[in-house]
Amino acid sequence: MKKISVLSLLLLLGLSSFSIPVTVGVDFMPDTFNQLKAKALQGDASAQYRLGIKYYTGQDVQRNITEAIYWYRKSADQGHALAQDALANIYYIGDAVPRDYSQAAYWYRKSAEQGYISAQVNMGNCYEYGYGVEQDYAQAAFWYRKAADRGYSIAMNYLGQCYEKGHGVSKDYAQAVYWYRKAAEDDFSSAQCNLGHCYENGYGVEKDYSQAVYWYRMAADKGDGMAQNNLGYCYQTGRGVPQDYEQARLWYKKAIGNYNTQAQENLANLEKIKPERKQAQPVTASSSEQNQTPQNMLKLGISYYEGKVVPLDYTKAVFFFRKAAERGLAQAQYNLGICYLNGEGVSKDNSQAAHWFLKAAEQVYADAQYNMGAFYFDGIGVTQDYAQAVYWFRKAANQGHALAQRNLGKCYYFGDSVAKDYSQALYWFRKAAAQGDGESQCFIGICYEMGSGVPKDFTQAKTWYEKALQSGYKKAEQFLNLLGH
Repeated sequence: MKKISVLSLLLLLGLSSFSIPVTVGVDFMPDTFNQLKAKALQGDASAQYRLGIKYYTGQDVQRNITEAIYWYRKSADQGHALAQDALANIYYIGDAVPRDYSQAAYWYRKSAEQGYISAQVNMGNCYEYGYGVEQDYAQAAFWYRKAADRGYSIAMNYLGQCYEKGHGVSKDYAQAVYWYRKAAEDDFSSAQCNLGHCYENGYGVEKDYSQAVYWYRMAADKGDGMAQNNLGYCYQTGRGVPQDYEQARLWYKKAIGNYNTQAQENLANLEKIKPERKQAQPVTASSSEQNQTPQNMLKLGISYYEGKVVPLDYTKAVFFFRKAAERGLAQAQYNLGICYLNGEGVSKDNSQAAHWFLKAAEQVYADAQYNMGAFYFDGIGVTQDYAQAVYWFRKAANQGHALAQRNLGKCYYFGDSVAKDYSQALYWFRKAAAQGDGESQCFIGICYEMGSGVPKDFTQAKTWYEKALQSGYKKAEQFLNLLGH
C-alpha cells in the first residue's frame, strides 16, 4: 500500500521552501553604451539603471557586477523602482557582495511600495520565510495580494497557498481554489497542479477525479514534476482515468526525470504489484470475521486497495481495514486513516483520518506519527498546533523516519514552535540526508553557505548541493548555480 506523505505534498506547495527572486522585465534600451553612460553621468536615473543592466549582463561591455551594483544603487537612490528591485536581487542571492537579506528586504520594500509587481512578490517571500524581516505570514499575504490583484500569476498561486495553509489569512479552501484557478487559467503550471490537488481531495470544490486529472495533465504536459507524479498515481489507482499501470509507470518516470522524489517511491511501490490477476475466492463479511486473524484481514484489505490478486475495491478494503483496526492492529489503523483522508471507500473525513492515525501513532507506528505531525502543522482534522506537530515529528524522527527528521530540522531552522537552533536543525538534516533525502542535503548546503550552525564553507556547500541533485532534488541546482556568485 502506498504510504501517504501528507506534509511532503504540502511542502511542494510552498511550505518552508526557498524562492529565487522573480523579475518581470527591463526597460526598453534604445541607447548605445556611450550614450547611456553620458546620461547616467548626468544623473539620469533610468539611464543609470539601464547602464547597470549592461554591466550585469555583459552587453556592449565586459561583464562587471561591481559596476552594475554601483549604477543600480545610483538609480535606486533616486527612487527608480526597477533599480531598487535589481539591487535587492543582488543582495538576496549574494552576487559579488555578501548575501544580505536585510538589505534585500530594504530595497524590495522601496520598490514594492512604488507598485513594482515582482518586488511585491519578493517582499511577500521575505515575510513568508523571514528573510531580512521578522517572519510574518499576514504581511506575506498582504504583499502577495497586491500583486495578485493585478493579475500576476505567481502571486495568485502564492496567495492560494496562503489560503490553503491558513498562513496570514483564515484557512479558506474556496479562496485557495479561486486564486489557483485564476493562475491556472493563465497557464501557470504550479497553480494547475495545485488546483488538481484540490479537486482530487475535495478542498474548496466537490471532489472530482476527472477534473483533477484534467489539471494535472495540463501541468504535467509542461514538465511539472509534481503534476506528473500525481497523474501517475491517478493511473495507478484508477482515479479519474481507467486504471493503467503502464501509464502510471510512464508518468512516474517522467516525474523522476524532473527530479520528483515522491515519484521514485511511488514507482518502487508500483513495481511490487504483480500485473496478473488471479481468480480469488469470494470473501464475505461473515466468513472473514469468523475465520480471519487481524493480520489476514489487513492483507485482504491491502489486496483490495491495490488491486492485487482481486479487483480493486476501496469499499471492501475499508471493510477489512476497519475490522483489523478495531482489533488494535496499528498498520490497519493507519491504512484506515489513509482511506478517510483520501475519501477512498468512505466519505472523506479528515477528523476520522486524524482519529485513526492517532490510534496507530500511539502504538509507535512511525508513518502515523509523521502524519499526525503533518496534521497538527497544517491543522488538518485537528486544531493547528505547532507544538504538537513538533512532538509527533520528533517521535517519528527518533524512529528513523526521514521525512519527519527533515521536517523537525525545518522546525528548528525556522523556529516553528521551538527556539531557532541551527545546530539542532543540522543534526536532523544530517539524519535525513544519510537516508538519501535530497531536500535535507540541500538544507545542509544552505547551512554551510550561510554559516548557519557551522563555519561558512563554500566547498562543503557545493558538495551537499551536488549530493542533493544526485538524490533528485532539482531545486538544489538553483543554489549550486548561484553559489559564490
